[in-house]
Amino acid sequence: MSNLETLNDMGQAIVGALENEVHEFTVALGELTITARADKIVSILTTLRDDPNFKFVQLTDICGVDYPERSKRFDVVYHLLSLKHNVRVRIKTQADDEIPVPSVVGVYPSANWYEREVWDMYGVMFDGHPDLRRLLTDYGFQGHPQRKDFPLTGYVELRYSEEERRVVYEPVKLQQEFRDFDFMSPWEGAKYILPGDEKAEEGQES
Repeated sequence: MSNLETLNDMGQAIVGALENEVHEFTVALGELTITARADKIVSILTTLRDDPNFKFVQLTDICGVDYPERSKRFDVVYHLLSLKHNVRVRIKTQADDEIPVPSVVGVYPSANWYEREVWDMYGVMFDGHPDLRRLLTDYGFQGHPQRKDFPLTGYVELRYSEEERRVVYEPVKLQQEFRDFDFMSPWEGAKYILPGDEKAEEGQES
């Protein structure tokens, strides 16, 4: 049996076993992807873990994807591995930043930090998570930096204050008046005297 036939058979078996919870499956570039209901994710993953036809006993990753033009702008993506069948599967669900997605920590304990990372980076809430707090950013961080509408500069910057003897947070300030954007080609050379070049000019005159 070829790998493509294995993935197609596995996808059909999953859709058949979870017909009220899974929308569809696709096989592309040698990868099996299942599109599923977010509110049923706990029962879906439990079946995929425990059913002897699947035995996806390992959760390798949970990540987020942002599509700001959609009403449900986020995809929450689960990657599972079946050691018994040597098959991987991707489970995709849609979510927004208001309705929480059920936590799967009770199914896969390793989901704890993965869900915290998705919350930190995208702002997707996970209902029933035992300790949902930021993981990669600081405790006072504002916003969720993997959203596509998050500014590249961020909202705040931190520095150590000698006066206060502590780290302080301040709004990001871009001092444009101190910048000179000439957009010249480096092969053309500057049409003005660069700092330090005035000494070379004086040496040539003498």
